[in-house]
Amino acid sequence: MDRLSLILVVIGALNWASIGLFRFDAIAYAFGSSAAPISRIIYTVIGLAGIWCISLLFRNRHNHVEDM
Repeated sequence: MDRLSLILVVIGALNWASIGLFRFDAIAYAFGSSAAPISRIIYTVIGLAGIWCISLLFRNRHNHVEDM
C-alpha cells in the first residue's frame, strides 16, 4: 500500500508540475475535462494516496538484516 500510494503521489506531483509549467493538465486531457467523473475519481484517489503518505512521515521503520 505504501509503494502504491507513493507512485500515485508522484503521478499527482508530475501532473501539478505540468499544470504549473505548461498549463497542461494531463489527467483532464486524458479523460475529457477536469470536471469529468473519471477525472474527479482519479483526483480523489491521488488525494487519498497523499493523505496515506502523511503517515509515512511518522512511522519508525527499522530494516534489520539477519546474518545467515
